[in-house]
Amino acid sequence: MLLDVYPAKAFYRPGETVRLVVRLADPAQLGVQIIASVSFLAEEVARLTCTASLTAEDTAAVDLVWVPPSVAPRGYGVDVQVLDGHGLALATASTAFDVLEHWTQAPRYGFLTDYAPGRSNVDETMQWLTRHHINGLQFYDWMYRHDQFLPPEDLFDDPLGRQLSLATVRHLIDAAHSRGIAALPYTAVYAASLPFFELHPDWALFDADGKPIPFGDRFLMIMNPAPHSPWTQHLLNQFSAVLQETAFDGIHLDQYGDPKVAYDAGGNRVDLAQALPDLVDATVKTAVKVRPGAAVLFNCVGNWPIEGSARSQQDLNYIEVWPPNTLFKDLYSLIVEAQALSGGKPVVLAAYIDPARARNVRLADAVILASGGTHIELGEPGAMLADPYFPNYGRMSDDLSTVIRRYYDFAVRYENILALDTRDATPAFEGRVAVEGLNTDAERLYNKVWPIVREGADAIGLSLINLLELDSPEWVGALTTGPLVQRDLLVRVSTGRPVRRVWWATADGDSPAAQDLEFSTETSGDCPCVSFRVPWLAYWHLIVLELGRGSQEIP
Repeated sequence: MLLDVYPAKAFYRPGETVRLVVRLADPAQLGVQIIASVSFLAEEVARLTCTASLTAEDTAAVDLVWVPPSVAPRGYGVDVQVLDGHGLALATASTAFDVLEHWTQAPRYGFLTDYAPGRSNVDETMQWLTRHHINGLQFYDWMYRHDQFLPPEDLFDDPLGRQLSLATVRHLIDAAHSRGIAALPYTAVYAASLPFFELHPDWALFDADGKPIPFGDRFLMIMNPAPHSPWTQHLLNQFSAVLQETAFDGIHLDQYGDPKVAYDAGGNRVDLAQALPDLVDATVKTAVKVRPGAAVLFNCVGNWPIEGSARSQQDLNYIEVWPPNTLFKDLYSLIVEAQALSGGKPVVLAAYIDPARARNVRLADAVILASGGTHIELGEPGAMLADPYFPNYGRMSDDLSTVIRRYYDFAVRYENILALDTRDATPAFEGRVAVEGLNTDAERLYNKVWPIVREGADAIGLSLINLLELDSPEWVGALTTGPLVQRDLLVRVSTGRPVRRVWWATADGDSPAAQDLEFSTETSGDCPCVSFRVPWLAYWHLIVLELGRGSQEIP
């Protein structure tokens, strides 16, 4: 009888009233009570109740409201029970929400590709995105041309012949805003149409032989994005015009990863590893001048040039993953390196996996989320990115859709352990986490239980990733079997600090709520150690070791 529960917005700002939508379907005439427990990590912080009376034909949406503390950023879990008149549970469900000052504090980035005139499922699309807590959207290939974003009239054909409508783009932006979702226009930093290049050949980039550089079969031409190039000023003017003429919330900058070495029209070498971060900073300056608070993202294709882009003024790190980064371990390494280089900015990975490879998707998401990052993969309803050309997305099965929904709820619920208030401590804990009878060697790529550790001021977050009995350590190759489920695991952690409580949670079970674990403490030399048993492990468990003594106070 409980169809669904989800927040009405992608995230909430400090002081804002949270509205939780509880959708019910009642097969008989009766009054039911709805009880929602709101938790921060392992502590209940609020209990919300209401009563609904439905008829046999009803499908009703009931709202629960709450004003959380004005503490941000913070993620919350919600566990809902529907009780009959005798107090017996008829149904249960869970969701999550978070309180952020800006969506880029905890980005959950998605995509759109359909801007056809008269698009009829805009509201349904935004509801689907909200259920998955998507708080930022990349409007992929929305523009008229790569060198002229805004069309001369509402209806237009894009460079690949798709008929699009600027009115549809505006409608999608407005609908996203009504749900608290930011909208960013896709742009390419050095791509121009052939006619534009022919008008401005000296604005282009050239190879070592002095020939202009095409993308594809002269589909586009590569222009010079260096700071003093006329192309750069043209591009910045385009960004300004887009933000003045639409309600977009910033700029998404794309590149193609090549060329890495090129020359201007005078034969001078262009240092693209520096020119691209310089363009990011110039875009930030242009964007915030038109729209204060605008977000700017740059696609670090193949993790290049990460050293420069991570230190730029962009709001977060966006990395498109390509070979040689084909291992599950590489997803972790890319995230923690970008966090370290950027001073802790969030990381979004674009790692394209066909949803038909559900095991790959599930393990990749577990690794990405456990490492403190997020994954751009969701957008159009029921779709999942499977290709760098976003319209070539795949469709999730019902089973995978259920799993992904749980994982996204879990990531929001425990974001203060998984990402926000913590730093990577995995190398520091190498050799300090043992699972009895199982390999946890950091050098081993798979056929092991992999500890990924995040450490904060008051807690250690230990994720156990199950890589046992896999075909391969690679996220790119189809896995024919999932990890072998383990039961009754004895875990021992050398913490280096006193532990007052241990609890665990998982997105792989029926409930994501925190569950306490009994633990024992011993001291080896001067180093405290704790031991505890975890009932089972499928793909991913999160174990939290709360540090220090006394009770935890939650404002």
